Amino acid sequence: MKLLRPALPLTILCLGLTACAHLPLGLDPGTIRSVADAQRILGAPALRWSKPDGGEQLVFPQGPMGYRTWMMHTGADGRVLSMENVMSPAHFARIQPGMSQDAVLRILGPSYTGWTIYYKARDELVWEWRYCDVWSEPARFNVLFDGSSGKVRSTMAQVERLSQPWGRGDRREWCGR
Repeated sequence: MKLLRPALPLTILCLGLTACAHLPLGLDPGTIRSVADAQRILGAPALRWSKPDGGEQLVFPQGPMGYRTWMMHTGADGRVLSMENVMSPAHFARIQPGMSQDAVLRILGPSYTGWTIYYKARDELVWEWRYCDVWSEPARFNVLFDGSSGKVRSTMAQVERLSQPWGRGDRREWCGR
């Protein structure tokens, strides 16, 4: 029996670490099988759309300081068909000039409203998302809309450290969390 007692704290520690592995930062989308699972782990979706087949598309942003936005597609029965982090260059490449704001929302989810800027002189609205680039460095992705039509003019991306004085602020460890 004495050999089992030291194992108890170790077992509790392992169970605690296993539970932490399912937090949104280390989320394995395969563990989420229903909308109820997603809401339990990620909270309420920021946006949701009904699909013609009876399913839904739901968005779970982890911002403003998070680097992930989870896009979920469900079947009519509420089961998860797919779930992925859309803060990636592959998804950014889908944003093209002339797209509507709704089309951008369906690809990337909502940007953080605190970073939304309107430039009156250019009649331009800018939405911004935070993500980890391919070099595991914190970066920002911007979509620039024509202020009158609401259509995409262009996009741009920049690592965060370039917006710091003299390029300071290497925060690659933040993307490894």
